Amino acid sequence: MQDIKKIEGDLWEAADQLRANSKLTASEYSMPVLGLIFLRHAYNRFLVAKDKIEENLPSRGGVKRPIRKEDFESQSAIFLPEEARYDYLLNLEEGKDIGAAINDAMISIEKEYDNLQGSLPKNYNIFDNDLLAELLKIFNSEQLKNATGDVFGRIYEYFLNKFAMTGAQEGGEFFTPISLVQLIVNIIEPQKGIVFDPACGSAGMFVQTGHFIELHGENANEKVTFYGQEKAELNSKLAKMNLAVHGLEGKILEGNTFYEDKHELIGKCDYVMANPPFNVDGVDSEKIKGDPRLPFGIPGVNKKTKAVSNGNYLWIQYFHQYLNEKGRAGFVMASSASDAGYGEKDVREQLVKTGDVDVMVAIGNNFFYTRSLPCGIWFFDKDKPEDRKNKILMLDARNIHSRIVGTSNKNEFSEEQLKNLTAITWLYRGENERYLKLIDDYINEYVSKSMSIDSEIKGFENNIRELLSELIKFRNDIENNYSESEVHKSFCDDIKALENDIKSYQEEKEQLLENINEYDKYINESKVEDFSDIKTVNELQKNQYSKFEKSSKDVKVL
Repeated sequence: MQDIKKIEGDLWEAADQLRANSKLTASEYSMPVLGLIFLRHAYNRFLVAKDKIEENLPSRGGVKRPIRKEDFESQSAIFLPEEARYDYLLNLEEGKDIGAAINDAMISIEKEYDNLQGSLPKNYNIFDNDLLAELLKIFNSEQLKNATGDVFGRIYEYFLNKFAMTGAQEGGEFFTPISLVQLIVNIIEPQKGIVFDPACGSAGMFVQTGHFIELHGENANEKVTFYGQEKAELNSKLAKMNLAVHGLEGKILEGNTFYEDKHELIGKCDYVMANPPFNVDGVDSEKIKGDPRLPFGIPGVNKKTKAVSNGNYLWIQYFHQYLNEKGRAGFVMASSASDAGYGEKDVREQLVKTGDVDVMVAIGNNFFYTRSLPCGIWFFDKDKPEDRKNKILMLDARNIHSRIVGTSNKNEFSEEQLKNLTAITWLYRGENERYLKLIDDYINEYVSKSMSIDSEIKGFENNIRELLSELIKFRNDIENNYSESEVHKSFCDDIKALENDIKSYQEEKEQLLENINEYDKYINESKVEDFSDIKTVNELQKNQYSKFEKSSKDVKVL
């Protein structure tokens, strides 16, 4: 099994070491490096798709037809012209201009795909040949050549993350922390239809949506259609590359969402997800008068400058209006928006009265790589049942986080924390069986790990037995000469105590295994027909857990 975290760390360390020894800044270095990861990943997918295509090519008279570009697209892979294939670049003749060759590779891919036109980096001439040769080798390790699944997609996201932390891309504003995106996706559960992000950055929302759909055994390109709008040219390029590197299709257009609605999706979206820029001031109120995306009005206009003092409630209204009659939205928002006053308060009141505000989650400090302030995540649901129309689930998750390994003050949600926060929304929606299924999964995982204790400690027990045998043998050897000495007596007492400890250890271990078997039987035999009293079920599980945890701790002490 591949240690993906080690691969990521090794690649970053090697690539960043090259940058540190060059004259390049992190900003100059970031896009070309991401471009090489893109090429390597595209080539991996190309080779896998090519094998499948050749295996299933139709033939006539024993002759198979030539492979076409469309064959690769049917396999969610990019067709690569020969000069854009990674092996071609690796095997360039000595003395060849590698930078020019990579630039040509990017140009040839853009000629094949209109949606990538102008998006791929083509400034490899800023690198000297030796540095480029080393970079090509770094992303050609045996581990990566044999990488399966979405390993390169993970690596791409990892490098985006690291470049954001170094401030290499416009202060890292394009990058939304993965765990916040995962929470949004987990709660709105995008399954099919139109997914829109009007501030799409590097398309992280779309990538996590793709992962979510694939985890449910579906093909994301067949289930959803991605639309993105992004103001910054660099971010638009990153978004297109990010979609392509994950084998996802989408339409990304460049435009300022405050003034432009490039996709014209008002009332058409099944899902809206976004992390817009917070607290934007200076939006020209004259230009947005009559915008159908602002049905609750334009809050906080400066009478002198005619500028909107804070754009948060413009974004919030956009997200609401893009949804169709059954749509769901999840978006990151400044913490101050939940209790802002004056005109923003009036807009918020009208939003609440629609009954579409569904869940609000308060997030703590240090989740973003370039800012330390807390934030909130809001959720809309236009298809809320009547019994929840006047309810909003408020979650305070400000003290729920895990420290990101390798950082001193950056936080994220662990996998378990994400599951637990999502499970609370299941209970709120009356989906109690999903909550109990998660509890059951936790229990089964605990039991499975506990059951492995017996096999894990066999080596330890064998060593103890060998040690005890040698000690007894030693005691017998010296007994004749030192049987009356205090040292011998103390030694014998210590061996006796060790024998008693080992006996107690065996008893505790047997009791633990007996408890585990008993609990496993309890879980399998329990049939809860009425899930309304979740608290009672939890108390039963909690009581059982306490027995096992005590036994486990006793064994660890021994």
